[in-house]
Amino acid sequence: MTSSSAASRKALSKIACNRLQKELTEWQVNPPSGFKHKVTDNLQRWVIEVNGAPGTLYAGETYQLQVDFPEHYPMEAPQVIFIPPAPLHPHIYSNGHICLDILYDSWSPAMTVSSICISILSMLSSSPAKQRPADNDRYVKNCRHGRSPKETRWWFHDDKV
Repeated sequence: MTSSSAASRKALSKIACNRLQKELTEWQVNPPSGFKHKVTDNLQRWVIEVNGAPGTLYAGETYQLQVDFPEHYPMEAPQVIFIPPAPLHPHIYSNGHICLDILYDSWSPAMTVSSICISILSMLSSSPAKQRPADNDRYVKNCRHGRSPKETRWWFHDDKV
């Protein structure tokens, strides 16, 4: 959900609440390396600090992910975006939207926030160049009115970065 639609989203189901409580407890005991959950009282929206991995183009850089959980998580994928400024990467748009198949078509209820974070860090770490997607300007212009990245029909054609 985008900030503008956050107020209209449905409350989490009991299953989603239980799952998120479990994930949050696990995160507190064993957080994924390079990530820090910013504690709030909102279980439905997590803000996560991402630290670029040592030895990569993003070493020493810090970004923030916003994870919004739908009513039926984990049966439905959360919406995950970078809070601008987003890192320069061929699969990350300047509005923070991330083109990563596990966030959309390849989502599985077995995935967790930790596994999403590790996948995003891996994607960042494998990038040979800091650059925006070729269609960044067009895509961002089409998303101006708070469109969710989950409304996009992504084309996953490049698994090199």
